[in-house]
Amino acid sequence: MTAETGDWTPAISPSGGPLYLQIVEAIEAGLRTGSLREGDRLPAQRALAERLGVDFTTVTRAYAEARRRNLIDAVTGRGSFVAPRRDPAAPPLDLSMNIPPAPKGVRLAELVARGVSEISARSNLDLLMSYHPGAGSSAERAGGAAWLRRTLGKVDPDRVLVASGAQSALAAILSVEARAGEAVLCEPLAYPGLLSAANQFDVAVVAAEADGDGMRPDALEAALRANPKARLLYLNPSIANPTAVTMPETRRREIAAVAVRGGLKILEDDPYSPLAADPPPAFATLAPTATFHVATVSKCLTPGLRIAFVVAPDAASRERLAEALRAISLMAPPLMSALVCGWIRDGVAADLLAGVRAEAEARQALARAALPAAVAHPSGLHLWLPLAGGWDRHGLAERARRQGLAVTPSDAFRVGGPAVEAVRVSLGAVPERARLATALETLSSILAGGPKALRDVV
Repeated sequence: MTAETGDWTPAISPSGGPLYLQIVEAIEAGLRTGSLREGDRLPAQRALAERLGVDFTTVTRAYAEARRRNLIDAVTGRGSFVAPRRDPAAPPLDLSMNIPPAPKGVRLAELVARGVSEISARSNLDLLMSYHPGAGSSAERAGGAAWLRRTLGKVDPDRVLVASGAQSALAAILSVEARAGEAVLCEPLAYPGLLSAANQFDVAVVAAEADGDGMRPDALEAALRANPKARLLYLNPSIANPTAVTMPETRRREIAAVAVRGGLKILEDDPYSPLAADPPPAFATLAPTATFHVATVSKCLTPGLRIAFVVAPDAASRERLAEALRAISLMAPPLMSALVCGWIRDGVAADLLAGVRAEAEARQALARAALPAAVAHPSGLHLWLPLAGGWDRHGLAERARRQGLAVTPSDAFRVGGPAVEAVRVSLGAVPERARLATALETLSSILAGGPKALRDVV
């Protein structure tokens, strides 16, 4: 709970050295003695300047230095607050991990406890704690079909498989649809999990050029001609990771037509479309006999729920995929999948999704104000920040690290072609919205200072 410290007045002296540093040292002393505590709101800068009889710029400089030392956080429109105490060895504020933010007013621990209690009352908990080889029970597959309805329309539960997260599903699909020495085609910047899985199976990953609407149809045709062993096309078409691009319907139809003519299977990785108010049609509806559709709940509800629903293009593909999933992870955790499907059935998942979407939209508004040059979706979990003004991605990441921030350079996503001077900035991992605002403002200030500032301190 925030406390007001409007009467806090540091003791300063004309003979005590630079006045702004005396204010900073007074904040440090207040933290040591307990007269200032985490979350306390400091006096407004102008009010403190009048009280001390110093220039306004002296207090502004003091608060800026206090922020640099991680003593206070500033929130636009609200003021300056004593920051939580940070272990110098602790990791930086994480703008690198793409996870959904916790929605306001939702206590996940209570939801989980209540959900498990309801499962215990309705199900045989002993059975849920045993092995369940296969691709999901009939109830779980029905839950998956219900979850997919908003994206794919009515889905036959017999076409649905339940996997222990999207990564297991991607690996399983690669293992059955792309043999060693063959190739999977994708955009020049792609999800690192795909790249890692392809490397494990000795499958080449080949880039087909993209533009502002995603992969270009002519580039896909060229990639097919150059790579006759390509068997699989990987797409992340809605709020793409990392570029935040959503491929429009016309482009999707063009890409689907090229893929079908070329005999490609499509791997549609779709973690983010539930966050969008009105996403374009999924590839699984445009080319249903050619598409594996993977929809995880980890990226739109909470990362701890390692459950993904997969729709296969036909019965034979489904059986091969079920065998691959058994080989890779044996089963999705039954208690976890029962919890997810219970939430879907009871409406908890829809409410949680709405809360995550609202929080994501609020965080994107903060990001637009701080980083207007970024590419983003209004309800996405991340933004893509192309760099200009002489910045390079590694220099920015290093400068951000020195300021207590972590961002992801483009190298993590690069498939081929020249390096892209850009970073991905993720908005969900910092728990408090106010702390996120401070982190984004810090990143904006770093960019405004220019790359020379980094060279000066190295």
